[in-house]
Amino acid sequence: MKIVKSVIERIINIYSNNPKLLLETIIIITIGILLKLYYPKIRGFMGEFWVKLELGKLPKDKYVVLNDIVIKDEKGTHQIDHIVISNFGIFVIEMKNYYGLIKGREFDDKWCQHLGKTKYYFVNPIHQNYGHIKSLSNLLKLDDKYFISIICFSNQAKIDAKCSSIVTQVEFLRNEVLKYRDIIINCNVNELKNIIISNNVVDKSIRKQHINDIRFKVNHNKELERNMICPKCGSELVTKNGKYGKFIGCSNYPKCKYIMK
Repeated sequence: MKIVKSVIERIINIYSNNPKLLLETIIIITIGILLKLYYPKIRGFMGEFWVKLELGKLPKDKYVVLNDIVIKDEKGTHQIDHIVISNFGIFVIEMKNYYGLIKGREFDDKWCQHLGKTKYYFVNPIHQNYGHIKSLSNLLKLDDKYFISIICFSNQAKIDAKCSSIVTQVEFLRNEVLKYRDIIINCNVNELKNIIISNNVVDKSIRKQHINDIRFKVNHNKELERNMICPKCGSELVTKNGKYGKFIGCSNYPKCKYIMK
């Protein structure tokens, strides 16, 4: 705060004889600070916007698109970014508005975002989306085989994902959906839509609690790792020698394949 105050005082001194230029400068700096503070939220909002725009191009007589759905079941709440309902299958889309190089494999606990030499790890979105599909499967009383999982990244991401699940970018999302042309669901898609909408949690307090629960789980897992406890099964984390050097993994291997990133 002292640095910001000092900068503002210097600007005022420099432009004190030109009030109009001073006001314009302060406005520009303020906008810059706000963009810096809220950039992740702005980027997230724009990512969701582009996905909605792309899915909105699907033929409306064959596809029903639902956005930002929260389903509550005995295991908790599931926030689902996008659902496309059709007779060709139910597409469950998990949007990750990340950029840079994205690396991951089907059964990894975490995937990695490479930004130059810096690495950021995040929960495997395929596993995350599987939980969403299970909740919808139970709700709609439909077998898992009728659901298609799609993981979607921003167009600025370069994807290196070794998996059988669909991992794509926003610009190719609609084409991925349109690849499925065989009718596998014979019931009325609007009936399925109504079931989902009627069970969609709109209470803001519950939605906020869902976000808080996710944050708590992330922090809790980090605390377990610091104490050398496996967040996945509760066994001890130990140092091991691997093909590429030493790493920390679960002592309960091969039953548990957790690796600390």
